[in-house]
Amino acid sequence: MQPIHILLLIISYFSVLMFISYLTGKSADNNTFFKANNSSPWYLVAFGMIGASLSGVTFISVPGWVEAQSMSYMQMVFGYIVGYAVIGLVLLPLYYRLNLTSIYTYLQDRFGNYSYKTGASFFLLSRTIGAAFRLFLVANVLQLLLFDAYGIPFWATVTITILLIWLYTFKGGIKTIVWTDTLQTLFMLIAVGVCIYTISSEMEISNIFSYVADSKLSKTFFFEDVKTGNYFWKRFLAGAFIAIVMTGLDQDMMQKNLTCKNLKDAQKNMFWFTIVLVIVNFFFLALGVLLTDYAQKNGIDAHKDQLFPEIAGKGTLGLTAAIFFLLGLIAAAYSSADSALTSLTTSFSIDILEIDKKKDVLNQEKIRKQIHVVFSLVLIGTILIFKYFIADESVIANIFKAAGYTYGPLLGLYGFGLFTKLKVKDKLVPLICILAPILTFLISYYSFIIYNFDFGFFVLVLNGFLTFIGLFICKKK
Repeated sequence: MQPIHILLLIISYFSVLMFISYLTGKSADNNTFFKANNSSPWYLVAFGMIGASLSGVTFISVPGWVEAQSMSYMQMVFGYIVGYAVIGLVLLPLYYRLNLTSIYTYLQDRFGNYSYKTGASFFLLSRTIGAAFRLFLVANVLQLLLFDAYGIPFWATVTITILLIWLYTFKGGIKTIVWTDTLQTLFMLIAVGVCIYTISSEMEISNIFSYVADSKLSKTFFFEDVKTGNYFWKRFLAGAFIAIVMTGLDQDMMQKNLTCKNLKDAQKNMFWFTIVLVIVNFFFLALGVLLTDYAQKNGIDAHKDQLFPEIAGKGTLGLTAAIFFLLGLIAAAYSSADSALTSLTTSFSIDILEIDKKKDVLNQEKIRKQIHVVFSLVLIGTILIFKYFIADESVIANIFKAAGYTYGPLLGLYGFGLFTKLKVKDKLVPLICILAPILTFLISYYSFIIYNFDFGFFVLVLNGFLTFIGLFICKKK
């Protein structure tokens, strides 16, 4: 694809998003921005959440994992089913019963103000780093494919990217995102479908399911070695807890669920979302099998994160596949980033500044709009730090992984709150939530060095467990 074609594609794409923003942003107020006036159709929320769950990182990385990991990722996906069941049956009833705008308000009612601010702060830190990292990857791709050709520097690419997100979310907020996420999910799934169809045609595969099942890369379950990171029970349990914390305890994901008309609709949303997400992840992994075999048969030296972009993005499969790959990549990145910006604005406004307690409605809206601008600038600054001050992508990836440690304390806090009736010494909670991730890292690191035991994604469970133990030790007598 020529740069001018990519530019026209992006302009067309964002024109559609702006049109949706115009329609959904009419007469919008803070209730619209934060909760979409509790009027979102559950089926739109369910479909749109697929795109928010599958970020640009997933879109590129999951197919690339197959060469080294086979289809072991499905073990974690099966664990998601358990986690989403907990969200639908335990967490959503709690959030709707308390009529929450920010889910972290629960921590204030259960433990106190220090716990409340701590939980919200961990979310703000993790989501800021996570959203910035995802956008950093996509901005790099756009820089290479488009903006370098016009001599536009990276900092301008990033600024334009965030500005576009701000433009279509600043009025309607979560109401706009429910609709734009639906469109973006559609583009992403079409991209995967087009690439699977194109590769299977090129390789003359008549039955994709039989081809994948017969492949040596189709192995899914690993029970052989408990020390490895892809051991079944580690992956399965980690998947369950990851679903709970990164969806059920994440303001970004739960804010969409809380826009449904009632609890019953929100639960229907989670049920159908779970089914579709499992199927979509399977197709991503099936695509990984096809991409790996295609690369080997055609002498293409591309692996891991370079595999999908090299084959589909550079036109190896033809213009149609390249167009939909780019659309899918942009959709995957922006469906995650736009909701992140909105949820960061929501959490900081409600949890840190507590603007919902101010009587002046116009002042509430003014503060919310200012916070929206501030977090846009924060995301720009964080991405530029990644690019110009850290530079090494492996280091940035590790920072992204480290941000995952911040969900462990949330798991411990909510677990302690829901499954015990104990009170804690509220002022000690921030210290516990800082020490738990540090201890988790040390245990994980030395377990691998000394015993060659890889915790893998199971560090989340360890982190939550240590937080739970810390809260128990500091309980009120």
